[in-house]
Amino acid sequence: MVDRYFRVKNFVPETFWTIKVKLRRKEIDVNFSWARNRLFDRPSVIILYEQCIRAKIARITKIEKKPKEKWKPLPLTTVELQKAATRLLGMAGQHAMNIAESLYNKGFISYPRTETDRFDKAINLRALVEKQANSNPLDRRWGQYSRDLLNGGFRQPRNGRNDDKAHPPIHPVTYVNPGTLSHEENRLYEYIVRRFLACCSENAKGLATEIEMLYGGETFTATGLIVLERNYLDIFVYEKWNSSPELPDFGLNEQFMPTEALMNEGRTSAPNYLTEADLIALMDANGIGTDATMAEHIQKIQDREYVNVVSLRGNGQADDSSEDRSDADEAPAGGGRGGRGRVRGARGRGGAASSGPRQGHSMKKYFVPTKLGVALILGFDRMNFETSLGKPFLRKEMETKMKEICEGRTTKAVVLEQSIRQYQGVFNQSQEKVNVLKAASTDAFVGRFLIANKGCFLGMPGIRLCMSPKTG
Repeated sequence: MVDRYFRVKNFVPETFWTIKVKLRRKEIDVNFSWARNRLFDRPSVIILYEQCIRAKIARITKIEKKPKEKWKPLPLTTVELQKAATRLLGMAGQHAMNIAESLYNKGFISYPRTETDRFDKAINLRALVEKQANSNPLDRRWGQYSRDLLNGGFRQPRNGRNDDKAHPPIHPVTYVNPGTLSHEENRLYEYIVRRFLACCSENAKGLATEIEMLYGGETFTATGLIVLERNYLDIFVYEKWNSSPELPDFGLNEQFMPTEALMNEGRTSAPNYLTEADLIALMDANGIGTDATMAEHIQKIQDREYVNVVSLRGNGQADDSSEDRSDADEAPAGGGRGGRGRVRGARGRGGAASSGPRQGHSMKKYFVPTKLGVALILGFDRMNFETSLGKPFLRKEMETKMKEICEGRTTKAVVLEQSIRQYQGVFNQSQEKVNVLKAASTDAFVGRFLIANKGCFLGMPGIRLCMSPKTG
């Protein structure tokens, strides 16, 4: 989180240029995208743009139509449940797991802590679908869909790569009348049922068209999609796959004069802060915690006030009207630059760039480190440990060793001895360099206080800056 914070704060926007070509035919606007996407050198783009303008005539060099599928979801694991709960249902991961455990204890769903994303062939999945098919006739959410699956629409779920050999993927065990559940239990149970039924459905199918055009020596492409069969999308309402405007007919080697050709200017924008779904995905990729403990780790750093959960716009920009602010807005600059980042609003040649987020962007919750969290990581980095405490390496190494115990490649005694020796060394070095951590805290708290007040207290007698016992 601190690394992402510095990438956002230290981001330097860069201007780029691109070429957009449009053809209007049969009352349809066909927008062609530049194969180069964008370049950061304006003179080069001007030369290429002028070549297009001088050429005047464009030629269709490729027309390709091919079937396209949108794959149904994999069976549900704990990590995926937490990500979906935070991203789609607006629930904190820990809260979602508490609800899932409540549903499990009531006998409504399977055990909610599992790394397995494939169903064992011995499980009678059709029988589970049949329980949903026999739902309350007044509950019209998925009863008819379940019956359609049993009448020929059922397909075996996809097999993921993970199997913990302990528990199956999360799935509904029985139908539950919505009136017997609380509001949030209903929402999570509904997601689990819809995901399970989607797993037992057919992939969505469509027809994709790609057209390639040569204009002034530059390649441009236009794409279209017609959704032919929605299949699992009819039940899994959390995903969208819509037909694009139908492309007019083109002939191979057909020549025409584009209706419009513009050289557009835009600026890159900083990356977003991390949502809880982003964080869970990164923890999973970096081996931090297990499916059973990730949500607890995330809650712990909030309880210790290392991070705040801040409401920001859907594009990751702060909402000026929000009163929910993070202390990290005053944190000291540092860390690496975040690269060229994402595309912000583009403008036509000679036009004005858009400024600020567009109205109507939904609010999302992001994790932003507090001064205390930033100070902790800066202090760890400055202590120059052989294995950084500000990165996930130690934790990942520990998880790897425990898996090796499970696989019989090492023993508990060996891992315990190695780990104690390793952490003893880190502890001793921390004791020796504790003043480095204190100095980092001073930089983050006192230094920011003076900067925020434009140095007006510097050199003034009778002023004492105190840090609370809580922050060291």
